Amino acid sequence: MASAPSYQESPPSRASRRREREREIIAATRLLFDERGLQDAPIESIARAVGINKALIYRHFSSKEELYVLTLSSYLADLSGRLEDVPLELDPVARLEEGWVRYTDFCLEHPAFLDCGLSLMRRSGEELRETISDATWIRLGQNMAACLGKLSNILAEGADQGVFEVEDPDFTANQLYAQTLGTMHLARIGVGVRTTGGGIPEPFAIDPQRVQRACIDAVLASVGARRCL
Repeated sequence: MASAPSYQESPPSRASRRREREREIIAATRLLFDERGLQDAPIESIARAVGINKALIYRHFSSKEELYVLTLSSYLADLSGRLEDVPLELDPVARLEEGWVRYTDFCLEHPAFLDCGLSLMRRSGEELRETISDATWIRLGQNMAACLGKLSNILAEGADQGVFEVEDPDFTANQLYAQTLGTMHLARIGVGVRTTGGGIPEPFAIDPQRVQRACIDAVLASVGARRCL
């Protein structure tokens, strides 16, 4: 009597399940980051949120740093999608302003994006490169370039039309991206410091919307444009 055929799970199916588990872990990491902040979301909490053992996370990610970089990459992919929807029929000034409204809105909605972005910028490229895999390095670069490329294209179009004072759109896009990332952290904190008449420092509340408007005004002023929205 012939034995029943033995069926094994195909490699594509195993790979698909692995990718799905990675997406679940990154989604849980983002949720915890947004709720608690980068420093208060240890691997143990992430594993608990997904319903797996901490050791299993390291089967999918080579290190905590790699997981955090892929989480930032996930944020950047979402941000790129928002920038993709900036209407092309707008003039360059209106497109630049709308693009920065969407960028700063994203920063306000996802404060952990600021934490991840600033944490990444504290390291040199060489140092970061040593802690993550080739695939993670490439994914981060692709998603970062997708965001910056959209902003650079707007700057280049405005420069070609003579409405922006920009010599190198790629450099300016990177500069303004980093500048905004740092300034929007002030909105995340929500507190400034000033000196009173008696020379005593005191904290004061800062409206996040005020920080957002200041960022957009600074970006437009840096390229010789004015707000139109």
